Amino acid sequence: METPPTLRRTLAAAALALLLCAGAALAPPTAAAQDKPVTLRLTSNSPPKAPWAMQIERIIAKIAEETKGTVKVEAFYGGQLGNEQDTIQQVARGRIDMGMFAIGAAALIVPEVQLSILPFYFASFAEQDCMLDRHLYRPFDASFAARGVKLLGLADVGSIDVIGKKPYPNPADVRGLKAITYTKNQQLMWTALGVNGTFVGVPEWSSSLQSGLVDIGGSPMALYVPSGLNKVAPVLTQLNMWNAPGVIVVNKGVWDRLSAEQRAGVERAMAAEPATRLRAEIRGFDAKLREMHKAGGGQIVEISAEQRAAWRNAVAPAWPEMVKSMGGEADAMFRAMEAARASCRG
Repeated sequence: METPPTLRRTLAAAALALLLCAGAALAPPTAAAQDKPVTLRLTSNSPPKAPWAMQIERIIAKIAEETKGTVKVEAFYGGQLGNEQDTIQQVARGRIDMGMFAIGAAALIVPEVQLSILPFYFASFAEQDCMLDRHLYRPFDASFAARGVKLLGLADVGSIDVIGKKPYPNPADVRGLKAITYTKNQQLMWTALGVNGTFVGVPEWSSSLQSGLVDIGGSPMALYVPSGLNKVAPVLTQLNMWNAPGVIVVNKGVWDRLSAEQRAGVERAMAAEPATRLRAEIRGFDAKLREMHKAGGGQIVEISAEQRAAWRNAVAPAWPEMVKSMGGEADAMFRAMEAARASCRG
């Protein structure tokens, strides 16, 4: 029996609808459908009201925007998850997802990064910035990756000066004192200066200075004032021993588990917060915080070029031992850094 035309049209439409549904089911899911929402824990020793926390909050907001809300970052400030020396290693092991760290803490998993903070080595902040951005970033990135960590970008901690209860304008002034030490480099520097270095985590700096466990330390201004360290050690001698970079890192396993679009979104977020901007902000805050410190009764001691040269001359003989103690690729990186130094002085 012949099928009526109306019924044929109805059957054909139904068949087409079935084919379209089947095609939709078989088609690959969109990137948005593939991206499962992820929440990452970020650790920082920054006090909640310090400039770094402000920068982290901006980065977090940008990551959420660029990943369309599929990557959320929860920040833990003030060493809530532990001091930097512990948490950087937990990031490497995957127990904490990511963090913003001073380069001194990052040196515990990638010792070569201490090349960027050789005390009194760089002639200026501009020379150091150039060296980091043009010559050291890629080797550092490879070294982090080899230790299971993805380097997302550079930040800035600020200029490291000596803090204590009195001025220290000359290297002879610190001989015989006890100082906070944070890395092997610092230990070697203090030894060269006749100072006894004692390892102290950032959360214990204030209590250690207050109790007399240590007499002096090297602190960035953006930590010194917001954390209240300036009340315990009210005299800052502005030596500019080095400018400390920071790093923003994520565990490589965590990074690899993100979708391609999520990773691209995080990278766009980081590109929107470049090191040049983060550095400029911290250095601007440093100037304001110095004024706040003085207004609150604290003391800033500025030294002459000759006095700083005396500090440099006292520390420079320790540079070869510092490089040697780093191991890994440090020696080759240092030779490349020395060769490239002239290009960053132009």
